[in-house]
This record gives sequence, C-alpha cells and structure tokens, in this order.
Amino acid sequence: MQRHMNLLSIYTCGELGRCDEARLTRKFGVLGKIYKAMGQGIDHSPVIPLEESDDVKSVGHSMTLRHDIDRREDILKYLLQLSEMVGRRARRYEVSGKTVHLHIRFADFYSGVGKQTTIGSYINLSEDIYKTAVSILDTLELPQPIRQLGVRLTNLKYSAEQLSLFREVQKKSDAIKAMDTVNDRYGEFKVTFGSLLSAEEKGSHVISPAWRPDGIRNVDVQ
Repeated sequence: MQRHMNLLSIYTCGELGRCDEARLTRKFGVLGKIYKAMGQGIDHSPVIPLEESDDVKSVGHSMTLRHDIDRREDILKYLLQLSEMVGRRARRYEVSGKTVHLHIRFADFYSGVGKQTTIGSYINLSEDIYKTAVSILDTLELPQPIRQLGVRLTNLKYSAEQLSLFREVQKKSDAIKAMDTVNDRYGEFKVTFGSLLSAEEKGSHVISPAWRPDGIRNVDVQ
C-alpha cells in the first residue's frame, strides 16, 4: 500500500487527505473515498465497547529473514524474538493460550513445514511460548535452510490478572509488565531481554531472564 501511495506522490497523512478523491477512486475503487477520509482523520465506523467486540481467536507473528539460516543458535534467536512479540500482544489483549504453532518456510520459498502442540495450562509469558516453540522445533526435520519463521498462540481464553502468592513469581510478572509498558510507549525492544542484544549493546536497561538460550546475541530482522 505504501508503494501504491508513493506512486501517487503521497507520503504523509496530510497529503493523502488533500489528494483529489476522484484520483484515489480511480486507483483504489470505492476504497479511495475511505482512504481520503482516513488521511483527514475521519472515521464513521461505530465505536464498539470492548465487552461487545469479537473475541481474539489467535495471536501470532512471522518474519521473513534477510538471508537463509540453518544454524540452531540463529533459529533460536529469531524464535525468541517472535515469542516475545507474541507474548506482548497476548498480554495486551489479556488473553492466554494452550496451543502454540510453529511455521517454517524454507529457502526455496515454496516448501515449508508447520506443527502445533497443546499443553496442559494457559500461557502468555514469552518464556513459556519460547520453550514450547523450541520443543516443536526439536521434533522437525529441516531439509533446507530457513527463510521464514512464524509463531502463533491459539486456543485462547480471556483471563484477569491475579497477584501471585510467591514473591519471585510476582517480581518476574512485575518486570515483564514494566517491559511491556516501556515498549508500548517507545517502540519495539526499547527494553528487551539480554539475550537479544550483543555484548556491546547490553546495559542497565536490559532485563535478562535466567532462561535465555545460549548463543543468542543480536537480532537483524527485515
């Protein structure tokens, strides 16, 4: 969509809002009128209260890598990042899930493999999602290097947060909540796990969990 807009010399919301509606409808059909209204900050769709909105059915993220990977430590690096992204979104929606899906597309872009597993309890912590994704990975044969990875959480339920009776568990929950708050406000991975950073990048802003896998150092995602 960005490319299509740029071909019309539209690069900002203001330019979209000022663009001739007929020009937009010639390019995008009936959606052109909606896009122009969006550029002007106009939305006539009704506001739906949270309790009346559709339930979230799944939470997932995928990424296409800049280059093929086949080393386990590289695969784990991206699985960790995907698991954190899925966990953050699940916690934002206040949902937990029992089923984790792992999707892999190989270097030829045509073949791939996907598998899911259902565990005994509902989860939304990045640690638990990551561990489950790795357990799935360990059951798969990888005949080619990997070019795309995806992690998804399904079989969801809404759950209200409860305080833990165990001090260490509550401290961990508070730390994760603080990470989510900072990243929601300032952008992805402003505060992140130490295992996602190189040695040079590590500092006092990093929350480094004891469960991080060995060999994970840096993230380079397209």
